[in-house]
Amino acid sequence: MADSSVLGWIFCSVITLVALCAAVFKIRIRKGISVAVNTVLTSNGECGSTDGSHADVIIVGAGVAGSALAYTLGKDGRRVHVIERDLTEPDRIVGELLQPGGYLKLMELGLEDCVEEIDAQKVFGYALFKDGKHTRLSYPLEKFHSDVSGRSFHNGRFIQRMREKSASLPNVHLEQGTVTSLLEEKGIIGGVQYKTKDGQELTAFAPLTIVCDGCFSNLRRSLCNPKVDVPSYFVGLVLENCHLPYSNHGHVILADPSPILFYPISSTEVRCLVDVPGQRVPSIANGEMANYLKTVVAPQVPPEIYDSFVAAVDKGNIRTMPNRSMPAAPHPTPGALLMGDAFNMRHPLTGGGMTVALSDIVVLRNLLRPLHDLSDAPTLCKYLESFYTLRKPVASTINTLAGALYKVFCASPDQARKEMRQACFDYLSLGGVFSTGPIALLSGLNPRPLSLVLHFFAVAIYGVGRLLLPFPSPKRIWIGARLISGASGIIFPIIKAEGVRQMFFPAMVPAYYRTPPLVK
Repeated sequence: MADSSVLGWIFCSVITLVALCAAVFKIRIRKGISVAVNTVLTSNGECGSTDGSHADVIIVGAGVAGSALAYTLGKDGRRVHVIERDLTEPDRIVGELLQPGGYLKLMELGLEDCVEEIDAQKVFGYALFKDGKHTRLSYPLEKFHSDVSGRSFHNGRFIQRMREKSASLPNVHLEQGTVTSLLEEKGIIGGVQYKTKDGQELTAFAPLTIVCDGCFSNLRRSLCNPKVDVPSYFVGLVLENCHLPYSNHGHVILADPSPILFYPISSTEVRCLVDVPGQRVPSIANGEMANYLKTVVAPQVPPEIYDSFVAAVDKGNIRTMPNRSMPAAPHPTPGALLMGDAFNMRHPLTGGGMTVALSDIVVLRNLLRPLHDLSDAPTLCKYLESFYTLRKPVASTINTLAGALYKVFCASPDQARKEMRQACFDYLSLGGVFSTGPIALLSGLNPRPLSLVLHFFAVAIYGVGRLLLPFPSPKRIWIGARLISGASGIIFPIIKAEGVRQMFFPAMVPAYYRTPPLVK
């Protein structure tokens, strides 16, 4: 009898405990906090089980943006879980030139040592070539520390250094896995579902999920309205033991039909990127690409580079990639945020992608720093709407310049476009403010959209002046009018896509003044 009473008491206690746990679970779900068993990377690099509150932030992707963000948030004391599809060293033909403005952001984040020990090369400006003439455009670095300059390197080496640095923090957990979907409940993102390297299906929970899975993002569609444009392809080569006409400079050849880029990526290697406009590139497999490079491209490269270029083509390690541009068009979603190329892309001609990403991370870090609790997803989402406005000066300047310069630098049979291209080359060749102004915009050192528009139309007016002097004719006047019209047709659609109000009048956007939510 006594035994039955004891068993009954134990049974009732267990039932009560289960009911209590269920009630607590439901309350926490209503608050947007998921309690579940979550597999994360432990400090010794192995997978271990913790509850869903282990991570403050989940970061999807450990490229430049994801790795830098993980280190930044981890250094601020956040518990960060990073899930990256492939942790081996990436091998890409872009993301190899960091502008001085981006290097300043790297310093601000405490990551400047990531360009050390990877044979990175300092870059001090550009050399511009057209029809046998050339001019040098130097970065305006006089007001900065002597270490400040651009940096060019192997993209994969740079990313591995960033990953190592972020993973060195005890509260940052880096795991290899493929995120298959975002976990959503009642419109709030509470975490991710992912597949580990060995094929195990797992879920991870956190109050904030930041998607940084790059230009091929499979998650962006649920967080933004992606309008991806592919204006051209880059054909990549590596030239070995090649001596560029201007050492420690990027080289831009205004070729026909579109620009060719050269810049050092190590002490013995030079990256060449040949832009091929359109949706199709010559076939590499059947030799069509090699023939195109030798017959169309090679005659237009500077004589100092010609032999190395042909040797690189003969070696055969030719790679291609589509150049994508996509304006930022997010859907503010509680519990989630987009960053990096998953969120915003521009033509890589000006090498501004990493500068925009690092600048965005600085903005986000400053917004999150006052917050100790990220669990109120709707309030956090409303507060972070200011991110989209505060990022605009840097992002919109670099995005607009990249799109506009690419269109101006491409050859065209239209006489007005030819005059605009020549006017741009001559304007930059004037030196002084005519070269330092545009190069400061391109390098991320002067993130002022109005300055960009003024210089762009100054080039157009300069082109009209060249046409009308010394004696205007009806034909020249007509070409000049079409030049101004064409310039407007290039830049205004880009500005419209970026957002006129956020770009030029951010103080008029209510989110600009949004303050951190009060801790309840």
